[in-house]
Amino acid sequence: MTTLAIGIILIIVLVGLVLLGMQIAYALFAVAFVGIWVIRDNMDLAFKMLELTAYSGIADYLFATIPLFVLMGLLVSVSNVGRDTFEVAEELLRRMICGLGVATVAANTIFAAVTGVSIASAAVFTRVAVPEMTRHGYRPAFSAGTVAGSSVLGMLIPPSLLLIIYGVLAEVSIGGMFLAGILPGLMLAGGFVAMLIGITILFPGFVLKDPDATKVRRQDGDADRMRLSTMLGKLVPIVLLVVLVLGGLYTGYFTPTEAGGIGAFGALIVALSRKSLDRKRLWEVMKQTAIISVSILLLLIAASFYSRMLSIAGLPNAIAGLVQGSGFGPVGFLFFYAVIILLMGMILDSTSILLIMVPIAAPIAQGMGIDLSHFGIVTVLAVEIGLLTPPFGISVFTVHNTLNDPSISVEQIFAATLPFIGVMLLVLLVVALFPITATAFL
Repeated sequence: MTTLAIGIILIIVLVGLVLLGMQIAYALFAVAFVGIWVIRDNMDLAFKMLELTAYSGIADYLFATIPLFVLMGLLVSVSNVGRDTFEVAEELLRRMICGLGVATVAANTIFAAVTGVSIASAAVFTRVAVPEMTRHGYRPAFSAGTVAGSSVLGMLIPPSLLLIIYGVLAEVSIGGMFLAGILPGLMLAGGFVAMLIGITILFPGFVLKDPDATKVRRQDGDADRMRLSTMLGKLVPIVLLVVLVLGGLYTGYFTPTEAGGIGAFGALIVALSRKSLDRKRLWEVMKQTAIISVSILLLLIAASFYSRMLSIAGLPNAIAGLVQGSGFGPVGFLFFYAVIILLMGMILDSTSILLIMVPIAAPIAQGMGIDLSHFGIVTVLAVEIGLLTPPFGISVFTVHNTLNDPSISVEQIFAATLPFIGVMLLVLLVVALFPITATAFL
């Protein structure tokens, strides 16, 4: 049996182990270890490469970005910044068609710029936006679907943990990935807004329980207006945090690691100023930061080990040869790759897909002349869609579990996210066809 055949079999085994319930890190370690052992017929070499990978895999100052951005996101989450952002957006957009839906997208867009994790956005806005939208006459399932659909912005709008993980796996600049995510993220948010307004105009019964009553309430909603000073008090902290972190990063004043440190310190100041961080919550935040960061770093070590096994098997070069020999150009390869990611998104979580596919696909993309930052945005967009597609749909299940309402089924929320999936597919198509959308700021 050739080393190429062994490599292909090991990838199939890896996917099978993950589907059977084995944690992705353990599956990567096991498959990579056995692969190196079998291909080189040397167990000592497998142990030696594992030892080298465990150190060199994360022995870089750059990896400090992970715990720092995780800490910043958790501190912002406990500060009720998400709730305040939604309340201000609700006030400013109350007279707009589907104003609360648009407010949810707007609040998610701003919140994504300081958390970087879509699951956090889904959990926060389920508690904040769904009850408010339901109270104002929106269908509960549509409200939940709007939160689940717009929560995926956290995976694309920088700083995003998926962009960091992709940057590490593909060995490209994390700061560059953040810049590449700006325009596609705004395109996605704008597409969601246009879709919500369009659906409300064309199919009001899909959105609202009583469209006429909601229209009257929207036009007469002048009572209990929020004062300008109150709005500023709610919005200024998060805007300053976004400007501080992303402004410093994009102007080159901060490195990504420094931006994470400044952001975490700024989030700490916000949490303390709002008196939302006591000793118990601080301990919980630190503990969660450690758990999440160690989990991600362990995954990256496992992915690096797995990548070395693929190189020994010669799999990336062999697949690159097959792709080029099949007549696929760069665009054809991108679409073929995106379809595979979309299919995997139905059965695997986002991180697992990146860890399995990027070490194989990134060298092929680079060999075909595709900009790796552009390739990364296509990858993350395709992976994001998997957050909303059954049967896995982790964002949908997060909203459903957080809502804990027996009257709203998972199937109803999945149905309500279909328009969001349509917008995401359209943006994915545009980004794949026009690389400038991802490289405009590079």
